[in-house]
Amino acid sequence: MKKLRVNTGNPYDILIERGLLKNCGRFIAEVSNAGKIVVISDTRVAPLYLEAAQKSLEAEGRLVFPFIFEAGEASKTAKTVIEMVEFCAEKGLTRKDLIVALGGGVTGDMAGFAAAVYLRGIDFVQIPTSLLAQVDSSVGGKTAVDLPQGKNLCGAFHQPRLVLIDPDTLDTLPQRYFNDGMGEVIKYGCIKSEALFERLENENPHDFIEDMIFECVDIKRVIVENDEKEQGERMLLNFGHTAGHAIEKLCNFEGVSHGEAVGIGMVMITRAGENNGITAAGSADRIYNLLKKYDMPTEDSHTLTEIIAAMGADKKRTGRGINFTMIKKIGEGFIYPVRNEDIEALFIK
Repeated sequence: MKKLRVNTGNPYDILIERGLLKNCGRFIAEVSNAGKIVVISDTRVAPLYLEAAQKSLEAEGRLVFPFIFEAGEASKTAKTVIEMVEFCAEKGLTRKDLIVALGGGVTGDMAGFAAAVYLRGIDFVQIPTSLLAQVDSSVGGKTAVDLPQGKNLCGAFHQPRLVLIDPDTLDTLPQRYFNDGMGEVIKYGCIKSEALFERLENENPHDFIEDMIFECVDIKRVIVENDEKEQGERMLLNFGHTAGHAIEKLCNFEGVSHGEAVGIGMVMITRAGENNGITAAGSADRIYNLLKKYDMPTEDSHTLTEIIAAMGADKKRTGRGINFTMIKKIGEGFIYPVRNEDIEALFIK
């Protein structure tokens, strides 16, 4: 078993091992005395893994109440979270009880947000079942829902009590959703690890999946420990996300997945960096070619003007501009503040 300790204000462990899900009850019992557990999952994941998780939790003497919502980003709304919170209240959960997020990034974001606001905060555990959630969104305590004005604009920082990563769950992941997670893996290579990026270029990720997950999570762990509330270094994790979130918003959170949009955003910001003499020449082509290797899109049908306009709701916007995450070269990310009046010129030369 691979294990990482995240030393945030409320420290927690990340455990990585094949077959972990069917033993989740034992590991959760080591960190929580909860008598009641609400397991939040979606209509895609629940038929695959809910029974195993529930059986393991009940074997530890816990009362388990499943809450299942319709799979997809379109469900990631305040309305769904309120339904989750009301469900917890109906089942009589107290502050000593627990929410378990069983699923991908949408599930983790919403279940974590529900845990953050129910009774002003109860514990929750992440059991991510998608590659994107395993390498990125399950770690770090960001929880949120989307608003019509933009992605993840309503949320809270709420660290999990434990993260259980079972790579076996990726075996049932449709290829498109595995590739979607590769968008975030590529991001980590871009901002912090050229060695990881090179392995992705030259090897099959399935051949080193556990090492790949571990390296991404370890990079994020270090960044989150240094900057838990995203005041500085943690903004590096937003590489490709400013344009990516704008694209998702323009698509009404349908059609293009998060990882796909981030991939397009990484190409956009890196080409902009090269055109402005900020980024080493050839970096954008390497990202472009790696996205192509994993059958991911590299451009969007919307115009640059439309995408730039949609960036107006980005969380990284300040009163004077946007803090873009850029790279000097593959493996070396940095924060690049751009004034509002200069944003269009950054992208359009």
